[in-house]
Amino acid sequence: MCKQKVDYTLYLVTDRRLMSSKTIEESVGAAVAGGVSVVQLREKDCTSREFYELAVRVKKITAPKNVPLIINDRIDICLAADADGVHLGQKDLPCAEARKILGADKLIGVSAALPEEARQAQADGADYLGVGAVFPTETKSDTRPVTVEIIREIRKAVTIPFVVIGGVNEENIGKLYGLGINGAAVVSAVAARNDVTAAARIMRGAAEKL
Repeated sequence: MCKQKVDYTLYLVTDRRLMSSKTIEESVGAAVAGGVSVVQLREKDCTSREFYELAVRVKKITAPKNVPLIINDRIDICLAADADGVHLGQKDLPCAEARKILGADKLIGVSAALPEEARQAQADGADYLGVGAVFPTETKSDTRPVTVEIIREIRKAVTIPFVVIGGVNEENIGKLYGLGINGAAVVSAVAARNDVTAAARIMRGAAEKL
């Protein structure tokens, strides 16, 4: 994986509570077949062993397609499963400390809702940002709203890529065109649909216009 060539166009965040598929592996496989270019494995309610074993299984799906596998929060799981990177929230281990542990070769993404958070993440060695929530979402309860004006300010503040997250779907993504965004992060817009592959294909086409 070349970090400089990562395609952030359609970034899937897993959520077993919303998915239409029977397993995370099935959901990821179908989404990747439809054009998902990055997968973030987000598991809040399982043991460390279960998370690790799931990450190993999912990597067997993503790696042959050259789709980076990002682990939510857990640096230890990222290292143990040899995933491609980790995504950190503002309350997680600071990016600078994570970089010391992970080294230069792993991807690190950081959630940001303010230009100053974005600048700090870039200064600390983040490879990309997750900016949101851009629209109302039911997948997370602790989100902070991000306006179009803030997105523009973040784009001016940093040079690293960023994806927008939070309620993005095929109906509203057009409101984000022309803002210099590098991709859209989705959960229910793909994983909750009956035909995950078809939903991913639709969102991929829409996200390519960002």
